Amino acid sequence: MTIQITVRVDPDKCQGHARCSALAPELFRLDEFGNAQERQSACHDPDLIDKAYIARANCPEEAIIITER
Repeated sequence: MTIQITVRVDPDKCQGHARCSALAPELFRLDEFGNAQERQSACHDPDLIDKAYIARANCPEEAIIITER
């Protein structure tokens, strides 16, 4: 069975530390103010799923939300 996740950044919590985009640039980008936004919301690649969880663990504001499907 393939695991799929949905990744979302809560814009109200993000403070622009940019750790997520440094750890998983395939999943996160920075807007013109330096706040993170998701590049893609759905992901099923095991390597990117691992990166998403690492990025979430390193977010000091806990702004990354991951939902498993």
